Amino acid sequence: MPNRLTETLPRQTDLSKATQTGAELVVRTLEAQGVTHVFGIPGAKIDTVFNALLDSRIKTVVCRHEQNAAFIAGAIGRMTGKAGVAIATSGPGVSNLTTGLATANSEGDPIVALGGAVPTAEALKQVHQTMDAVSTLRPVTKFSATVGAPDQLAEVLVNAFRAAESGRPGASYVNLPVDVMTATCAHAALSAPAFFGPGPADRAATEEAARQINAASNPVVLLGMLASKQSNARALQAFLGKSNLPVVGTFQAAGAVGAMLFDSFGGRVGQIANQPADRLLESADLVITVGYDPVEYWPPLWNGKRKRQIIHVDVLPSVIDNCYVPSVELTGDIAQTLEALTPLIRRAGKSALSSDILDMISAERQLLSKEAALRGGTPIHPMRLVHELQQFVGSDTTLCLDMGSFHLWIARHLYSFRPRQVLITNGQQTLGVALPWGIAASVVRPAEKILSISGDGGFLFSAMELETAVRLKANLVHMVWIDGRYDMVAVQESLKYGRTSGIDFGPIDYVKYAEAFGAKGLVIQSPEDIVPTMKKAFDIQGPVIIGVHVDYRDNHKLFEMVDSDAFH
Repeated sequence: MPNRLTETLPRQTDLSKATQTGAELVVRTLEAQGVTHVFGIPGAKIDTVFNALLDSRIKTVVCRHEQNAAFIAGAIGRMTGKAGVAIATSGPGVSNLTTGLATANSEGDPIVALGGAVPTAEALKQVHQTMDAVSTLRPVTKFSATVGAPDQLAEVLVNAFRAAESGRPGASYVNLPVDVMTATCAHAALSAPAFFGPGPADRAATEEAARQINAASNPVVLLGMLASKQSNARALQAFLGKSNLPVVGTFQAAGAVGAMLFDSFGGRVGQIANQPADRLLESADLVITVGYDPVEYWPPLWNGKRKRQIIHVDVLPSVIDNCYVPSVELTGDIAQTLEALTPLIRRAGKSALSSDILDMISAERQLLSKEAALRGGTPIHPMRLVHELQQFVGSDTTLCLDMGSFHLWIARHLYSFRPRQVLITNGQQTLGVALPWGIAASVVRPAEKILSISGDGGFLFSAMELETAVRLKANLVHMVWIDGRYDMVAVQESLKYGRTSGIDFGPIDYVKYAEAFGAKGLVIQSPEDIVPTMKKAFDIQGPVIIGVHVDYRDNHKLFEMVDSDAFH
């Protein structure tokens, strides 16, 4: 069956359409799409929309940089499944959205960005803030279009939302010329159909997939980003429970495997093929990928040496690669496809090989946890931090991770059992996402504890949004792992060249930085301080910055046993 929208879309308010401007129709369309917040920065070419927002029930959140507005909107899309909205003025305002839209598009996060533009008659002239924004953003979006006339406005907007939210979600951009925004528009806001979306995969393909799974000696499930969508994760639990198959997941699939199935979970894979879960994946004669995109974990890293069978379960057909050629594609709604596949599985249990590998992984986890708990000294070892932070990632916590060496320690060794509880970047591996994502989480999940983490390299990419967090009274804790350099780059340079270049920067007083914005600043001085400092931070109302100096001497181990091709 097609999907049913989870919420009834609000209808347009009763105002005279004869006196409606294009900007007012934009806002009514956002309301019809269920938008509650927009994030951005005003300017002369988009201020008509900001003015119309004052008369709506949508909250306008002014950010300190358009890139961060896109990060926030993308994270809202990831957590809710409904497109977040970023808004910017023409020229550099729009071009500043690029990194945020590229990140959302590669991560599978639905977002719609609205950008101001010069009048349509001046679009091809060399005038103030003119730019071919549609061409600029088309390579990093699913949908990029200019509204050329008032009559097109509702059509373009609703199709932008449909593109962002359907299939593999991603980014849409709508260019709004200022003359279209001020013109009279007689059309009403349009809503998507109440029933829409793909059904389950083809029945014959599903039966063939089941036959291959049942016949395989050692099948393994590889979960991707879309496996952690709420509806897909529910169907996945039933599939894994019935099939009793071993499972691994990419970083973005964090939380897709429930706690009751943890014994079947080999761990996370991503970026470097040197994890215990990679051993499980390497042992497979058949791999069932669910909601997986190659950008999450490059196929040559996990399937380059062996030509095993692959069953591809996704909303889209696969992109055929020398190292990724499915024998069966189950293309359709993932949850419904898994529901159709589950009763066809006839397996007695895990293979002896998988069971042995999972037993070894479990023993290694327990040993690693014991060793991590005993690690003392300062600076603090990453594993001690991960060990102590694990207790704070309960059912009432959202964790948002930036990119850096710390990201690998946490992604590999900290576990979660709720879909989209841990937000991780791996598509573009974008620096600076953690604090904006934390702000998004505080908006979407105001009753939860929000913990965002960055390295000291990534922190200043978006640290100005601490003011936004203070203004929103966001209850979030942002932790900064400090070592004084871009460490992930440094380690890889050392392995490749035997020396480093361009990786050092100066120190920051994080307590004073936090206080300058009206936030609270704390410092973890020793391993024994981790738990009490974290508890204190979560008890404080409003944003808190925590600095901790980290001992990265073992970071070379993150990249050991790696082919040179992994660095290219």
